[in-house]
Amino acid sequence: MRLVPNPVLPGCHPDPSVCRVGEDYFMVTSTFAYHPGIPVHHSRDLVTWRLVGHVLTGASWLPLDGSQVADGVWAPTIRHHDGVFYVVFTVARDRQGAATYLTTASDPAGPWQVPVPLEADGIDPSLFFDHDGRAWFTAARDATAQGATGPGEIWLRELDLATLELTGPERVLWHGAVGGAWVEAPHIYERAGRYHLVGAEGGTERNHAVTSATADHVTGPYRTDPRSPLLTHRHLGAREPVQNVGHADLVETPDGEAWALVLGVRPVAQHHTLGREVLLVPVEWDEHGPVLAPGTGRVQGVRPGLPVTTDRPADWLSLRGPVAADVAADGVGDAVTLHPRPVPLTAREVPAFLARRQDMHAFELDAVVDTALIGAHDAGVVAFQDEATFLAARVRRGDDGCVVRVAGRLNGEPVTGPEVPVAGDVTLRVRSDGESYEFTCGSGSREHVLGAFPHTVLSTETAGGFTGVLLGFVNEAPAGAGPLTFRGVRYGVPEAASDGAGAGAHHE
Repeated sequence: MRLVPNPVLPGCHPDPSVCRVGEDYFMVTSTFAYHPGIPVHHSRDLVTWRLVGHVLTGASWLPLDGSQVADGVWAPTIRHHDGVFYVVFTVARDRQGAATYLTTASDPAGPWQVPVPLEADGIDPSLFFDHDGRAWFTAARDATAQGATGPGEIWLRELDLATLELTGPERVLWHGAVGGAWVEAPHIYERAGRYHLVGAEGGTERNHAVTSATADHVTGPYRTDPRSPLLTHRHLGAREPVQNVGHADLVETPDGEAWALVLGVRPVAQHHTLGREVLLVPVEWDEHGPVLAPGTGRVQGVRPGLPVTTDRPADWLSLRGPVAADVAADGVGDAVTLHPRPVPLTAREVPAFLARRQDMHAFELDAVVDTALIGAHDAGVVAFQDEATFLAARVRRGDDGCVVRVAGRLNGEPVTGPEVPVAGDVTLRVRSDGESYEFTCGSGSREHVLGAFPHTVLSTETAGGFTGVLLGFVNEAPAGAGPLTFRGVRYGVPEAASDGAGAGAHHE
């Protein structure tokens, strides 16, 4: 099998699920409280992926007001059967599954039907279509069976394709392979008359792992594959460039090769800011079941160095619902026009916020704002982890004109920096070398450093949650204040650092 470059989908795209239709592959990933929800990517080679649409947008969107950023849409699964695409997913509240939904489409690019709720406990739902045409639903939940050997369990029930309802008896299939570890991410595959249940254990952090069980019938009983974990990086040490590997979904190519999409993170100094990314590993099947990364037992082909670049078009995201915004080319970069809302980023509502995933360690994002248009606005360029952890270079109008400063929150504590007077067009910028985030403002050839912060403060390890950093724009103001356009928006590998003047920000 060929050695592929990893990650195949950089930035925060956790919990990948994939299906093949002919020569085409379609992948979905988790989106938490971001809108639109559940991106659908297409590929012909499992390496190069192109965004073709979203499952949850327009009429299919489910409002997420009140959700923490790490809540919302978790772990979708995509499958194809008899000309119909199916996606099942969980909506989480307070870090646990609250409701499970199913939606369908004839075209994976959409539109998708309004999701219907399923009578299902837990998280990480999946579907399996057997040779006899019957459909089976699986999910993960806290253990309910007497004598359970693990804190979690995988359960199964039949799905009636005519009514899109769960039917028949419920069966507990498996409690996992690793004692004391919660089992999740179940997917069932049939091969040579045997059924293989692949799951994930160890939590989606450093002990994450792919495990498996087998059975003669889809309903069980399932016996743990004694080779479990089938794939993990928990034993490779802190220097391994990819950590937290797990949550596999397997797919077969038209010529019979097997591959698995898994998630993993690329930490810098043991802290990751990009979120969980999509990685590709080869699979071989033997008489016992799947062997992931045969001969190596690890994810290979990880791109070296910090400034991993991507020319992937931006997938612009808002929080908890749609916002009034427009993105258009302006000859220099993008022009992002954002209508104001009086909602702070700290609130669990829908702020005037539009951003893209940070998908490289070393980057630069800048935009130009005309200060003559600043009235009641408090707007700027933001690096956003969640409602309790974000930093921004923000411009507002003071008593003597417009000023720019760093403002944000770190683990809920306010952060502010000294104010720099500005006039006319001002360039707002956030850049990183992979180990720090620096915020600047500039006019003409002069650039002021507003503040610099170690990358660890925006990392998942520090902030908690399950997401990576988003980079974009905020326009907090009364609705009548009018829209702002961020002109010449450019995102890419940073240019050489400019000589600047200014002081660092401080915590209040």
